Amino acid sequence: MTEPSPTQGGTANQQGRVLEKTIIPTFEARGFEIVKYSDWKKKPDKYGSEILLKHVPYTTIYGHRGYTEFLAQSERYNLNHRIECKWQQASGSVDEKFPYLYLNCIEAMPELNIIIIAVGGGMKKGTIPWLKRVVQEKRYLPDGAANKNIQVLSLEEFILWANQTLR
Repeated sequence: MTEPSPTQGGTANQQGRVLEKTIIPTFEARGFEIVKYSDWKKKPDKYGSEILLKHVPYTTIYGHRGYTEFLAQSERYNLNHRIECKWQQASGSVDEKFPYLYLNCIEAMPELNIIIIAVGGGMKKGTIPWLKRVVQEKRYLPDGAANKNIQVLSLEEFILWANQTLR
């Protein structure tokens, strides 16, 4: 019996999980514990001060629950960085979600430091330059959000960031 072909969305989700699984060893190699946010939330004292939380909730600009892939917290490296992973290998809709993601970063996510890892090479031309430009120009920032530090990185740039920050 032949298994059904995966849907376009199913393939995209699978490829996105590969990206997420690439991020985890970067932190594990530096002594971070990898823990589901829901487990950590029940007993935060059970875990150390170097931790990479997975599937971290926040309240979106629409007022419902959203999730990002990771929240890196570290006393040693003075980190409290939310990490959002976006993969688009073929034409699709991920790039159309970047304005929504950006507005969530500046209005809804409580952390001051946010990293967006955008990779795959399938995004429409101009998508990543637009996102980097609005981040750099700090466009649409509400009052009091001027100190948000948002970075848009490729996977290579993320690894460089990790090598420089986590030493």
